[in-house]
Amino acid sequence: MKRWRKNFLTSTEIKESNFFHRPAMADEVLRFLINDRNGVYFDLTVGGGGHLRFISEVLSEQALLIGVDRDPEAVTEAKRNLNRASQKVQLVNRTFDELGRIAEDLAIREIDGILMDLGISSHQIDSPQRGFSFSSSGPLDMRMGGSSSTGLTAEVIVNEYSETNLLLLFRKYGESKYARRVAAAICKARRGGRITTTSRLTEVVESVLPARSTAALAALYQALRIEINRELDQLTEVLPQAVNLLKKNGRMVVISYHSLEDRIVKRFFAREAKGCICPPEIPVCVCEHKPTVRILTKKVIKPSADEIKENRRVRSARLRAVEKVE
Repeated sequence: MKRWRKNFLTSTEIKESNFFHRPAMADEVLRFLINDRNGVYFDLTVGGGGHLRFISEVLSEQALLIGVDRDPEAVTEAKRNLNRASQKVQLVNRTFDELGRIAEDLAIREIDGILMDLGISSHQIDSPQRGFSFSSSGPLDMRMGGSSSTGLTAEVIVNEYSETNLLLLFRKYGESKYARRVAAAICKARRGGRITTTSRLTEVVESVLPARSTAALAALYQALRIEINRELDQLTEVLPQAVNLLKKNGRMVVISYHSLEDRIVKRFFAREAKGCICPPEIPVCVCEHKPTVRILTKKVIKPSADEIKENRRVRSARLRAVEKVE
């Protein structure tokens, strides 16, 4: 795969972008995703365009690249980072669970490759005003679509959800054993005034966590982010759309960063790769289900030690890939 690459990136170009970083597991993405150098490829979480820039290097000029992202800032930066691609590039500011409608609007009936890198972007983490990070102070927002978008915010959840609903949220999406004490601490603190910043929320949460519980704190922020952005619901909705749109021998690659995402992807791929999916108590198949994909990653693929050393944010990344068989 590496022999296909053109001299596309330079260190100067990379430094010019505050958004761009070497995307997670770039070599693995190329290895599992590319099956037709002339094909149509979707990146449903385009971010700053990092993966598409690498993908562009190995495709012919006849290929079509399409990037989708709910964050308008990401789409703007992706346009800048992809302006030297030799292929036609189209960028769409929508949520990826709209994949079927996006393809229809673009008059695309079949897709050769679909990529989803489900991790939050470095730009979002590193922008205090977005409210995703507990290590800096900013407004309690966490909307991936940005402050101009509508919808639920972290401030609304923290100040208006009941203690019971906070408990259930932190248990379900944060898988936190500290959910009960954190929910109680938040409700107690907000009686003294509305919690409006990440620094104040972190202070409240850390007051009831054991010392040096960074992972526990991150899990609670994760729970808020998932709730606000409907991340798991949208993932569940987009996977069957993606399989339906893949052409025969087309491929899909998904990179997840926590067990909730990975479990959804793993189970969906396993189901689609099976024949009969009737309950075991039914002796004769009545579902007539046929396998739609072949699993390319019998074992989940993890980043190399060298990549983790270079970028610790990828240490929890898990890659799974399938190929369409019908």
